[in-house]
Amino acid sequence: MRIVYHLGVHCTDEDRLVRCLLKNRAVLADQGISVPSPTRYRKLLRATATQLRGRAASDETAAMILDQITDEPQADRMILSWTSFLSFPAYAVDHMLYGQGGERLHGFTRIFPDDEAEFHMAIRNPASFLPDLRLRAQTKGHEDILNGVDPRSLRWSDTIRSIKAANPGVPLTVWCDEDTPLIWPEVLQAISGHAVETRLEDDEELLSDLISEAGFVRYQTYCREHPPQTVSQRRRIVTAFLEKFGRPEKLAADASVPGWSEDLVEELTRSYLRDLDRIARTPGVRIIEP
Repeated sequence: MRIVYHLGVHCTDEDRLVRCLLKNRAVLADQGISVPSPTRYRKLLRATATQLRGRAASDETAAMILDQITDEPQADRMILSWTSFLSFPAYAVDHMLYGQGGERLHGFTRIFPDDEAEFHMAIRNPASFLPDLRLRAQTKGHEDILNGVDPRSLRWSDTIRSIKAANPGVPLTVWCDEDTPLIWPEVLQAISGHAVETRLEDDEELLSDLISEAGFVRYQTYCREHPPQTVSQRRRIVTAFLEKFGRPEKLAADASVPGWSEDLVEELTRSYLRDLDRIARTPGVRIIEP
């Protein structure tokens, strides 16, 4: 079995991906793809990884955990999705983004040491990601996670190198959250591994949240009357409807951190764009881009 770990990260797809795959569980099962309910594995995997402390689980333990997670233990591929595989929000920022993430992932993969693994994650412009992550931690009762932190020092390329160093040989797929509306079907397919010709139910939930209700109806009508023939054509259609019917409150990123200036936000954005080039050059990393 190949085990796919969707890592989130926090403040990106908000479980839309796993919800979509769960709605299509039956058709995916016919292709040898298991999509367990997150309630069956998130706490269980965390507790098991803590007990193992980096050791490989025995065959008996791995089989027992697998039996609790899925009703399809003979599947070829199993999808596990959790935004806190790398860290909980309150501990995601220290000297780097998700600094302990690589070791945590190594611990999770040791639960199923004989199975192949692959990682998938979205990244997001720190200028908007950090304020959202800070707010998420604060709503859980934690103090300001950005207190004393220089946001200029936080780069996704460092996180990705750390993940790769702790998990050599495990392929990692990365995409920018900002691009997700344009590449969503490709993201779903990359993670689930379903046949390209498979049409997933409710695979437009993300777009329906970003554009007005009337605009989404018009989008659906247009696609029925003019079915896109290629990926690039579909992306052009999505772009056009986002520009015309996009919800400003959904598309605009509010970087509201006390003391942050517009100049800092622009600097973080420029640094993020440069960082994408470093990520693209990282061995063993695949980038999904428009």
